[in-house]
Amino acid sequence: MNADPAAGPYPLPVPVPVTAEGRTGLAALLAAPRRALVGLDFDGTLAPIVPDPAQARVLPAALAGLRALTPLVGTVAVISGRPAPRAVEYGSLDQVPGVVVLGHYGRQRWQDGELTSPPSPPGLAVARERLPGVLARAGAPDGTWIEDKTDALAVHTRRTADPDRALAVISGPLLRLAERTGLRAEPGRMVLELRPPGSDKGQALMDLAAQRTPAAVMFCGDDLGDRPAFAAVRELRSAGTPGLAVCSGSAEVAGLADEADLVVAGPEGVAALLAGLAAAISGRVS
Repeated sequence: MNADPAAGPYPLPVPVPVTAEGRTGLAALLAAPRRALVGLDFDGTLAPIVPDPAQARVLPAALAGLRALTPLVGTVAVISGRPAPRAVEYGSLDQVPGVVVLGHYGRQRWQDGELTSPPSPPGLAVARERLPGVLARAGAPDGTWIEDKTDALAVHTRRTADPDRALAVISGPLLRLAERTGLRAEPGRMVLELRPPGSDKGQALMDLAAQRTPAAVMFCGDDLGDRPAFAAVRELRSAGTPGLAVCSGSAEVAGLADEADLVVAGPEGVAALLAGLAAAISGRVS
């Protein structure tokens, strides 16, 4: 842990961002936590990446950090590509009073036990029906599998002998299927996801910021799907809202660290960051 006078007028039990903009964002968050917005990805950020997404669980330390931080901050939101109810279940997020869970990249919203969700677009049902045949004709290697997220379809290659090669084999056919069905094809960690247009974590973060008008914003993510949220932090900063983007670092998506103001060591580092923020704020709540 570090303390840096440039990050604020008092020592911080949190790592210091490497950018001046990030240090300004962190100082603003700690100066006015009740008016701050903290957003976090789920997989790879709060929960370790595992071969079977159904086995992903938020780290106990991360859950404890969320429970400590949420009462001190204006808004804490988990923004995930998963269905919101699944993120709540796998993360035990119903044990975090006040947390907002935005599932399907913001299309779904869960808060205080209530879920709101729009109907799925018709193209998704067409893609669901055609997808197995598309993969078969493409020669998708053994181990390629489909995760049906209800409002999105994710094709994973992590279980194949050569995940990068498998992703290259299926990418063209999936891009064409997405175009024919009016969906977007978005890459991630050894996965290509077909989902409705207009839904991404950046837009979800911007919409939440418009509702809450925060004095500062922070977003933590680990994957290519988090890049729009990092861009949203930069857009909010350019409009006058201080903020910082935090990367839950990994060797699999090393390039994302280049876009971050602060890099921490995976979900364990995120858990420590949440605990550190709660400790810093607890003596200076405004």
